[in-house]
Amino acid sequence: MGEPAGVGPELTLRAWLAADRAAMRPFFFLGDERLLRTTAASLNLNVDVAAIDHPHDAPGLFCSALPVLPLPLGGPVNAGAPDAGNAAATIRSIEKAARLCLSGEACGMVTNPIHKSTLYEAGFRAPGHTEYLAALCREENLPANPVMMLVADDFRTVPVTVHLPLKAVPEHLSVALVTRAARQVAACLSEHFAVPSPRLAIAGLNPHAGEAGAMGREDETIVARAVADLRAAGIAATGPHPADSMFHAGARKTYDAAICMYHDQALIPIKTIAFERAVNVTIGLPFIRTSPDHGSALDIAGSGKADPCSLVNALLLASSMAGGSEKNDMRTGAA
Repeated sequence: MGEPAGVGPELTLRAWLAADRAAMRPFFFLGDERLLRTTAASLNLNVDVAAIDHPHDAPGLFCSALPVLPLPLGGPVNAGAPDAGNAAATIRSIEKAARLCLSGEACGMVTNPIHKSTLYEAGFRAPGHTEYLAALCREENLPANPVMMLVADDFRTVPVTVHLPLKAVPEHLSVALVTRAARQVAACLSEHFAVPSPRLAIAGLNPHAGEAGAMGREDETIVARAVADLRAAGIAATGPHPADSMFHAGARKTYDAAICMYHDQALIPIKTIAFERAVNVTIGLPFIRTSPDHGSALDIAGSGKADPCSLVNALLLASSMAGGSEKNDMRTGAA
């Protein structure tokens, strides 16, 4: 469901309208059906919303209606104005979707954007969706070492460290952390993206990849050693590369994914090049999870201006990673 006062409801309705039924598995919305109906009415979107009792009811309805597995909100929704009284339902939506995936009742989950400060008011302690999903998996004694990968067509970027202050990045980086992320990316590209021999470009941490130590030793002591370990393991890794020259069109043709050392080093280039199209994929969970690569956009919520492109791409990618369309497998994806 994501933040009910954000653009998630509108995006979900528009994604159903735009769905390519031949290319995408049927999906259902996990949230409040009344919210979708009122949003559709206020934006004059011709979408029939149909409540379902179980995920296996979704495929039979998907062509004619948007299936919804009901999860009531705590109170009314005012577009653009998050209410902590609805935060518990948002959290339950995430947990329910994860458990449906873990049980095999859904083949993947696509998360609408959340509004973290509102969830924190209600006692949410995880830094975000990804960390919460990892915690749910560990409660079930399942391995969960999530890695974020941003995808736009053949352009893919991965931050090794994510939600850390910039000053804390060097002390958190390690050879093991870089190699673990890169190995997971290589395995994911082979399994889900039809890239049999992935080429990974590893970014340096410091300007000019450290300038032979003149601008910091981390690129020699951490990044270069990680690259050597990856190459010894048979992975086509190169680097450390100066990050300022990794993302122009010619450079992007030389690799299948860029492994970056911190959040903005990975997210700025892909959001600059493909802001409306980029998708966030979480690697390292025991199920498929994607999401739009943007926030809850409270400033335009309820205005009819939301662009569903990133959510549509997230649904298409989750469907592709799960193995195709409903013609091949009638299990659904939970949105």
